[in-house]
Amino acid sequence: MASKDSLKKIALKGLVAALLPLTMGSAWAADAPAMTDEEKATAKQIYFERCAGCHGVLRKGATGKNLEPHWDKTLPDGTKTSGGTLKLGTDRLSKIIAYGTEGGMVNYDDILTKEEIDLMARYIQHTPDVPPEFSLKDMKDSWKLIVPVSERPTKQMNNINLKNVFAVTLRDAGKLALIDGDTHKIWKILDTGYAVHISRLSASGRYVYTVGRDGLTTIIDMWFEEPTTVATVRLGSDARSVDTSKFKGFEDKYLIGGTYWPPQYSIMDGETLEPIKVVSTRGQTVDGEYHPEPRVASIVASHIKPEWVVNVKETGQIMLVDYTDIKNLKTTTIESAKFLHDGGWDASKRYFMVAANASNKVAAVDTQTGKLAALVDTAKIPHPGRGANFNHPKFGPVWATGHLGDAVVSLISTASDDPAHAQYKEHNWKVVEQLKMPGAGNLFVKTHPKSTHLWADVPMNPERDLAQAVYVYDLKDLSKEPTRLDVAKDSGLPESKAIRRATHPEYNEAGDEVWISLWGGKTDQSAIVVYDDKTLKLKKVITDPAIVTPTGKFNVFNTMQDIY
Repeated sequence: MASKDSLKKIALKGLVAALLPLTMGSAWAADAPAMTDEEKATAKQIYFERCAGCHGVLRKGATGKNLEPHWDKTLPDGTKTSGGTLKLGTDRLSKIIAYGTEGGMVNYDDILTKEEIDLMARYIQHTPDVPPEFSLKDMKDSWKLIVPVSERPTKQMNNINLKNVFAVTLRDAGKLALIDGDTHKIWKILDTGYAVHISRLSASGRYVYTVGRDGLTTIIDMWFEEPTTVATVRLGSDARSVDTSKFKGFEDKYLIGGTYWPPQYSIMDGETLEPIKVVSTRGQTVDGEYHPEPRVASIVASHIKPEWVVNVKETGQIMLVDYTDIKNLKTTTIESAKFLHDGGWDASKRYFMVAANASNKVAAVDTQTGKLAALVDTAKIPHPGRGANFNHPKFGPVWATGHLGDAVVSLISTASDDPAHAQYKEHNWKVVEQLKMPGAGNLFVKTHPKSTHLWADVPMNPERDLAQAVYVYDLKDLSKEPTRLDVAKDSGLPESKAIRRATHPEYNEAGDEVWISLWGGKTDQSAIVVYDDKTLKLKKVITDPAIVTPTGKFNVFNTMQDIY
C-alpha cells in the first residue's frame, strides 16, 4: 500500500495506466460498500503497489490470505468451508490492515492514512478486475535499445572495483543506487521500474539487470565512466524475477524474466533485451486443479547445466528450462508443493532450495538428475530470500531459512549423497535444528564462507523494537542467544512516526562487512547501516536525501557467484 505523495509522483510520471492496466466495466460485488470511480482508481494503485505481491492480482491468495469477496473450499478431511472479505466487513478489515497479523502481514498504520486504510478495507470487498494480457508483440512495442552494443565501451572506463559494488533498491522512488563498497560512497542513482524486486548480474559482472514490480526490466552497463542504462523492456504489468544464462558458452546470451501478471515467463537477448519468446505458466496445480493465475516467483540460473530453474507459485510446479535451443524449448516439470516463493542454492550448487511458503515446506530440487530430492516440512511460512549455507558443528552442511509466521530460523541438512558428508547422511533433508528468534516476521538470513556469524532480520514484525533490529548468531556456539543490534538507533537518525525496518543483510566481497537497509517511510530519512562482521560494531552509516525506502541490496561478486 502507498502514500498519497507516491501516488501523485507515479501519476505524474505517466505510470498509473502502465503499472496495472485494468479492464473497465467489471462486475462489482452487489453488497460491497459504495465507492466512487476516483476512489476505485486510487485503491487499485495502492493494491498493486502494496498488496498484490502476497495476495495476487485476482486476490486468490498465496503468501497472503485469499481476499476475494466470497470463497468456498473443501478441506483435506472433506469439510466444506467458506469465507471472504464481505463476511469480515469494513471495520474488521480496517483493523487487520492497520495493525497487521501474527502470520507475517506488516502493520500499515504508519504507512497509510486512516482514510487510505478505510479505502482499502472497502475496496477489497469488491470483485477484482481482470487485467489484460501482455503478448510478445506488446513486449516488442515496449522495448527500447538506448545504446547499441557496438556503441558501448570495449573495456572498463572507470576505476571502480566492480566486484564490490552494491546494487541497492530504492523501492518507492523507482530507482536503483549503485554504491561503491570500497569507499561506501554513492556512485550513481538510476531510474528503474517501480519497487525493483531483485538485481542480477551478468556472468562477467559488467551488466546489472533489474526488474520492477511494474514489469519494467533494465540493463545497466557499469563499464561506462558512469553507469548507464543501455536498454529497457516491459515484461507485463507485475513482475519479480530475472536471471541470465550462466553456463559456459552461453554467458549473458539470454535473459529470462518472470511475471506475476500475466502468469508467464519471457526470454530476451542478454545484451539488448530484445524479446524472443513468451511462455505461459497457466495450468494444473500439483493437486490437479486448474489455476488462472500461477505466477512466476523466483528464477535462478544453474551453474552445472544450461538451464534455468523457474518456480511457479500457485501450481507448485518447478520448471527446469533448457536454453540451448530457444526455438525448440525443452522443459522438465517437477511437482513439489503449492505457493513456491523464493530460495537459493545449497553450498554445492547442485540443489536448489525453494520455499513453498503457504504449505510450510521447502522443496529441494536436484538439478543434476532433474528430480525432486525432498519436500521438507518446516515451521510456518518459510521465507529464506536466498537462504544461508554453513557447516553445523553437529550436523554438517546445512541451509538456513527464516519464517514470516514463526519465531525460528530452521536449519536443513544438505549432506545429500556426497561421500565427504557420509557421516551426516541420516539427517539429510531434515530440519536438524530451530534457532529461536525474538518474534516472527523474518524476511532474510545471511552468512558468508569467511564469516562465523548468521544474520537474521524481522522487518515484518509489528513491534517497533523488533522490526528496527537484527539478530546475529555465533556459528561457533549456536546454543548462545543471538546478539541484538538496534540498527535504527545505531543509524543516528531521529525517531520517526513510521517504523524504520531493518532488513536484508548483505555481505561485501571480502565477507568482513554486513550492510543492512534501514527502510523508513517515503518522507523519512532512510539509510544503509554497515557493520564489521567480526566485531559486530558499527562501521559506517550511508545516508542521503536520495536514499529513499532502501530495501534489497545485491553485492556484485556474491550475487554473480551465488554466495550466501
